Amino acid sequence: MAWLAGALLAALLAYVAVAALVWFAQERLLFYPQPPLGAALPPAGWQAEVVRLTTRDGTALVGVMVKPPVSRPPLVIYFGGNAEEVTAFAPAAAQVYGERAVLFVNYRGYGASGGRPGEKEMVADGLEVFDWAAGRSDVDSTRIAIHGRSLGSGVAVQVAAARPARCVVLTSPFDSASAVAQRVYPWLPIGLLIRHPFDSIARAPQLRMPLLVLMGDRDELVPMAHSMRLADAWGGPVERATYAGFGHNDIGLNPRYNDAIRTFLSRCL
Repeated sequence: MAWLAGALLAALLAYVAVAALVWFAQERLLFYPQPPLGAALPPAGWQAEVVRLTTRDGTALVGVMVKPPVSRPPLVIYFGGNAEEVTAFAPAAAQVYGERAVLFVNYRGYGASGGRPGEKEMVADGLEVFDWAAGRSDVDSTRIAIHGRSLGSGVAVQVAAARPARCVVLTSPFDSASAVAQRVYPWLPIGLLIRHPFDSIARAPQLRMPLLVLMGDRDELVPMAHSMRLADAWGGPVERATYAGFGHNDIGLNPRYNDAIRTFLSRCL
């Protein structure tokens, strides 16, 4: 009996230790800030503008806007994954989005942006980024699309719920970060532990703008079931694109990936 009690106590202590790790280290598990990469190059013939924003709480956000050589183009605002320095994607803007301006602003703690990442802060910053972009005279503020990838889908959905985006593109999105974490730790009370739930599915039914969901059937980080649940809950028209043999990090290498985004944006913008 003493041996059994000792084993149970050890198991309980291990359980509490893992729960404590998830509670205290979840920012390190969720966010992977990347260092700045230097000057971002635009596509050939485009212009690049360094963007520096100071948020209401005084945090400096840094990124880049790339613009095609057309008058007042539509705009795409990109919210990247948890390990992206988003200005790295500036050279591919034309290939991915066509002749549309694209705004890449790094999250707090990423690239040259100050501060530390967190859900509330990232969403608040996303709203400020949208408002800043909508106030510019060199882009068409009535034609703004939002693209969120992976973790960025959780930011993109909340920004779209609060601002007049014309359409939304989501790459490898999840229904909620809590649901993804619960799949990894089914024996933990994730709902009580997670401080950054990114609950996209709770907001999805109220969103009426068109949505494009891009998924890889080999995605092991955010399995397609999470993306499909979000798509099924969306309140507006939804298009789904699934890429066989592609996973979470290589989905953009599929030759049909960029075509799907450009075609969708051409219809919506």
